[in-house]
Amino acid sequence: MSKAKVATIWLDGCSGCHMSFLDIDERLLELAQHIDLVYSPLVDAKVFPDMVDVALVEGAVASEEDLAKILKVREHSKILVAFGDCAVTANVSGMRNPVGKEACLQHAYVDLATFNPGPPTSVVPKLLDKVRPVHEVVKVDVYVPGCPPSADAIFAVVSELLAGRIPDAAGLTRFGA
Repeated sequence: MSKAKVATIWLDGCSGCHMSFLDIDERLLELAQHIDLVYSPLVDAKVFPDMVDVALVEGAVASEEDLAKILKVREHSKILVAFGDCAVTANVSGMRNPVGKEACLQHAYVDLATFNPGPPTSVVPKLLDKVRPVHEVVKVDVYVPGCPPSADAIFAVVSELLAGRIPDAAGLTRFGA
């Protein structure tokens, strides 16, 4: 029996969902019998595979880099999971939307700067005008809210997907928990 190819993706967020994924603890050994983690900030893979069975996406779409990444991930994933409140609603990342990108950059990199005031011009990806939840950019198959979702909820969702069922996470987790 072949293992399911699973990827986890980190867009604009805090990595709390990935930490919660790791909190599955010894159940990771059980999952490892059924999955190959082929792309993730948790592994060394640098190039997204041609096709994965399940992609867990953490974070909102906030930069041009995020946008390019989520478009590629959707194109190369059978099932895409919006994983955590930032992916589902834009959450904390989206808090810049009411004030706007330019005002946010001005405050962070000019008003509060002690040395070298001014927004970065290299290394940092160019921000989009609006931070968007994943479903506003690509089709999402499963939503798992939570900030972050619990390890139990993540394990239940992944287990259901591995069993060939689309889970309903509504009974497993809630926004902000």
